[in-house]
Amino acid sequence: MKDIKYNLKHVEECNMCKAPASESILMGRRLNQSQGSNPKNKVGFSVSIMRCGNCGLIYPYPLPIPESIDDHYGIPPESYWTKAYLEVDKNYYAGYLNLLEKVFNIESGMKALDIGAGTGKCMVALERRGFDVYGIEPSSTFYEHTQGNYNFPKDKFFNKSVETAQFENDFFDHITFGAVLEHLYDPYDAIKKALSWTKKGGVVAIEVPNSDWVAAKLYNSIYKLKGSEYVANLSPMHEPFHIYEFTLKSFEVASKTLPFEVALHTYFPGETYGPKILQKIIKKRAKGDKAMQLYVLLRKI
Repeated sequence: MKDIKYNLKHVEECNMCKAPASESILMGRRLNQSQGSNPKNKVGFSVSIMRCGNCGLIYPYPLPIPESIDDHYGIPPESYWTKAYLEVDKNYYAGYLNLLEKVFNIESGMKALDIGAGTGKCMVALERRGFDVYGIEPSSTFYEHTQGNYNFPKDKFFNKSVETAQFENDFFDHITFGAVLEHLYDPYDAIKKALSWTKKGGVVAIEVPNSDWVAAKLYNSIYKLKGSEYVANLSPMHEPFHIYEFTLKSFEVASKTLPFEVALHTYFPGETYGPKILQKIIKKRAKGDKAMQLYVLLRKI
């Protein structure tokens, strides 16, 4: 485990609904490493894991922010994603675009932005559907890997974060945050900024971990039975570096202060890990709002 220096930021309110942090519920603690079945036997340091009492957003307290983004993501893509994930399937992202077309009429030449482009696969899929595609990727190693594979135009693909990127207001028809928002320290502000770049009537697509995923609740129950104070939610200081888990209400409440409406939402089961007997229980129960991933389409109004 490499040494990482963190700045610990006090949290005063829920990032999405702005309810006071004093109204949040302490769930337990999360180590700076993979916990396994007996985290109390591991040496390391931890942060508290909180759940907003109003909207259900799950977040760490305090926020452990690394001095450099490359402290977390300056790693070879092959060590972060599986080899199979790095391969581009011709149907990749097709299901998401089909959902988009339920609320938005896609026309050739429309401008799209992929925030946190990662391997570049989503940008390729958007191009295939006829979009004029832009992308930003903050990790230098991920950016170089993707640019080496696809050689996107340098005036459309940038090694920048959503916090540092700049685009014209009302420029894009469609923006995606695919498995990105949970990694950002201020998701509310990221959505606000993305909406400023989006045309009226345009759609922002977001896929995030679901706060009510049944697997996390099951693992938390097992920890509790063992007398452990730890929980399975989040991983703010180790891969995959998740800082937040969201509920549908997190977005519905945010829509009261940001210019969007939730045009569509759905859930996806995702992959399940752990002992086979637990996997069977999880697969049986991880349906609807108990599934692993939450997907929302936000229409700018």
